[in-house]
Amino acid sequence: MKHFINRNVQKEKIAIIGLGYVGLPLAVAFGKHLETIGFDVDSTRINELKENFDGTLEISEKELRAANKLEFSNDSSCLDNCSIFIVTVPTPVDDQKNPNFQPLEFACETIGKKIKPGSIVVFESTVYPGATEELCVPILEKNSGLKFNRDFFCGYSPERINPGDKLHRLPDIVKIVSGSTQDTAEFLELLYGIIVTAGIYVASSIKVAEAAKVIENTQRDLNIALMNELALIFNRLNIDTEEVLEAAGTKWNFLPFRPGLVGGHCIGVDPYYLTYKAKQTGYNPEIILAGRRINDNMSEHIATQIIKLMIQKRIQVADSRVLILGLTFKENCPDTRNSKVFDLVIHLQKFGASVEAYDPWIDPEDFAESCVKVKPEPEGPYDAIVLAVAHSQFIEQDRSYFKNLVTENAVIFDVKSKLPTDLSDCRL
Repeated sequence: MKHFINRNVQKEKIAIIGLGYVGLPLAVAFGKHLETIGFDVDSTRINELKENFDGTLEISEKELRAANKLEFSNDSSCLDNCSIFIVTVPTPVDDQKNPNFQPLEFACETIGKKIKPGSIVVFESTVYPGATEELCVPILEKNSGLKFNRDFFCGYSPERINPGDKLHRLPDIVKIVSGSTQDTAEFLELLYGIIVTAGIYVASSIKVAEAAKVIENTQRDLNIALMNELALIFNRLNIDTEEVLEAAGTKWNFLPFRPGLVGGHCIGVDPYYLTYKAKQTGYNPEIILAGRRINDNMSEHIATQIIKLMIQKRIQVADSRVLILGLTFKENCPDTRNSKVFDLVIHLQKFGASVEAYDPWIDPEDFAESCVKVKPEPEGPYDAIVLAVAHSQFIEQDRSYFKNLVTENAVIFDVKSKLPTDLSDCRL
């Protein structure tokens, strides 16, 4: 490690740029061992963290207090004396499903004004293969006046945080690291080794690490798309999809994926980063985009099925009352980013239904301007109930909970296949 031979990893000062679902757990983990700055432009977020409260519910008050070497700030001057910068800002897509690099570019501009000779900038945000060196490095060079791989160095270490997952947490997940030089990669292996007990995998290049990240969620997206397409077929054949999957699942190598709405900040977004780059090379990806189309259209399919069931039961759809149980993109998590449940709401409203939602994981006041009226508690009776998210608060209820919320002839649609079959009229 010729560039870092005289550096002691234990004496590095780290800056985590972006304190969301990915950045905060990382900042807390490092803040237990090394001097760490948690930086975010959102002053409200910084203030709540200073009060030892995490609105994402990923980190407990006890864990925040235990990170006694961690400080939070939205003032960029706090970055002046940092030597390692780890970027965990969002990388969404725009309305045309193209990468939106504005948060990443802004982070690079901010960091570029702070790096010094010997600094290392590590990116954890999802990007397409090549983005770190093609997009980020020029911005860092322009704003710093320094030369890449001579004065400062870069790495890529893809995040693998699963929001709401209390079993697979940062220390328990194998960490991929890569560097713009071999000794940068080796140094980052030592650095991340301080907080990750599951092991470190050193990728041969930044591009390999970037590609590994983007295909993890692409693979999952395609597997769910297959299940969704099977559900569409079995629905036409009047076969219960869940029963088919349970039967097929008795084979040892059958993968346990299930149909459903695919949202969130990763699975529904990451494939577009890869397809965007693929198109730039002249290759038009077919399977990946086909999977995206299937998954993006599932909310419309579910809405149509619900309306058909209501009509079959002679329920007047116009001005009917429909309750959606769950608005987050996954169970037992307050994250609503890119949740396809909102699309489901919009499709139901197009048929004239009056739609309300109840989700114990979110604050109704935060959604006062959303497309759906979010209730602090359900106020029945409803003509239809849709179990959209399998929060434990829902699936642990007995059948009387649901029966007390609906009219005698109501439709109960189970998107997640978690309710007793004799309780729901249909499941995906």
